[in-house]
Amino acid sequence: MNEKPGFSTRAVGGWRQTPDVRQHPASPPLYQSATFIFDDIDDFASVAQTKISGGYLYSRWANPTVDALGRVVSSLEGAEATACFASGMGAIAGTLFSLLRIGDHVVAAAQLYGGTHGLFGTALARAGVSVTTADVSDHAAIDGAFTPATKVLYCETIGNPTMNVADIDALAAIARARDATFVVDATFTPPVMLRPLDHGADLVCHSATKYLGGHGDVTGGVVSGDGARIAAIRHLAIDTGGQMAPFDAWLVARGVQTLVLRVERISQNAMALARALEDHPAVSRVLYPGLESHPDHALACKLLGDRFGGMLAFDVGDAAAGRRFLERVHIASPAASLGGTKTLVVHPASVTHTQLTPELRAAIGLTEGMVRVSVGIEDIGDLVADFEQALP
Repeated sequence: MNEKPGFSTRAVGGWRQTPDVRQHPASPPLYQSATFIFDDIDDFASVAQTKISGGYLYSRWANPTVDALGRVVSSLEGAEATACFASGMGAIAGTLFSLLRIGDHVVAAAQLYGGTHGLFGTALARAGVSVTTADVSDHAAIDGAFTPATKVLYCETIGNPTMNVADIDALAAIARARDATFVVDATFTPPVMLRPLDHGADLVCHSATKYLGGHGDVTGGVVSGDGARIAAIRHLAIDTGGQMAPFDAWLVARGVQTLVLRVERISQNAMALARALEDHPAVSRVLYPGLESHPDHALACKLLGDRFGGMLAFDVGDAAAGRRFLERVHIASPAASLGGTKTLVVHPASVTHTQLTPELRAAIGLTEGMVRVSVGIEDIGDLVADFEQALP
């Protein structure tokens, strides 16, 4: 074509004449595109067959920004590959559905996020998958829950919100002996604190919304492990549409760069706040793995070293007292989610774990007066003062 294209044609297609950038960008580039254009039609057909390797065709299948985040997370976790999802629950669901079929069985820790309990009781149940839960610290009960149909053992590194610490090495040994895939949700313990794959886990999930993203401005999830399992998970995500969006991946990649600094400050703040709460007369108990009074403190020291993270819980007696505390805080904010720069407080019995009956909540140690805290990076003196004035 020798004639100059029309105005609209130039407005639509002019962006293809991009500069040839020979230097490398200091910030991860954002490929905010749903689809990719091919000069070679044979290459077009080839990538359409492989979907997640050999090139990029459609961002539901693969995207350079999302893949770049996956490579960084894999490096931090010590994994061969990582799949990135639109949410943490998307990563958990995608992982489990890639591993399970109708008639299969899961053994899971009882101390889990309410959304995971919800997934077990709804989507997995409708798919013909049964789940048995047991106290994460009762290894005999965990082992005894296995059946010939058990394919997956599932736990969280630190239980939400009761702060039970899972003995990953011991649970991995049970899974290996039973020929089951061991899946660990490590959202409370980002890889700067703990790498479950080093302790025998097969797959490790995170809600990237939390510590990896770290700023409360993005929703995402990741799962890391060996290449074959992750490829299966990614292919299922192509069919179900759970892929992380490019801009979300860019935001998580930005957050990961300050992960060490944030976790260091958050852990220091959490320890100081936990000690202050432990001394307060209105608080009956404080659950934080860094405290010597925590029943799993020795295990936490073994797994986590001197970084115990930013999650803690404390008991103020009853639901009414918990509600009053949330109404009185000024620096902390009553909000769901966790792992960001701002301190957030929530009443689990009425917000995060409503999927469980009061009897089930009591069975896992989740009392009506429990308040869960995600400690941020504020000045610790301000946080302690805020909590003290909010307590009776």
